[in-house]
Amino acid sequence: MNVKFNTRDPVYVQVIRLFKEKIARGYFEPGQEIPSRRELANQLKINPNTVQRAYKEMGEQGLIFTEGNMPSRITKDEVVLNRVREELIVEAVDNFIGSIKTINVPLSEVLELVKKKYDTENGEGEGSE
Repeated sequence: MNVKFNTRDPVYVQVIRLFKEKIARGYFEPGQEIPSRRELANQLKINPNTVQRAYKEMGEQGLIFTEGNMPSRITKDEVVLNRVREELIVEAVDNFIGSIKTINVPLSEVLELVKKKYDTENGEGEGSE
């Protein structure tokens, strides 16, 4: 796993975000076993205590669960999974709105451009509704 960590945010927070993104993209399925703390630390080349902190936080958020001495797994709770997806979407929209407001573009024009770009990226042609 090749991940570049930024220097702004704590690494454990970035590990949590990585998991949320992988969950939202379907890379991690509900109930799927995740790497052990030591395995993930080796994969990401970070301190095992950092992974431990990320896993602890993800457990508190309900993203992962551990039963007894079994490996940790991704939650099966649809409410939690939907919340993760919505959280990432809201964050992206907030960032987008923050950057677009600085150039003072009318909302109708922004929405039209977003729809056109979105349709183009998804391979939909002109006039397809």
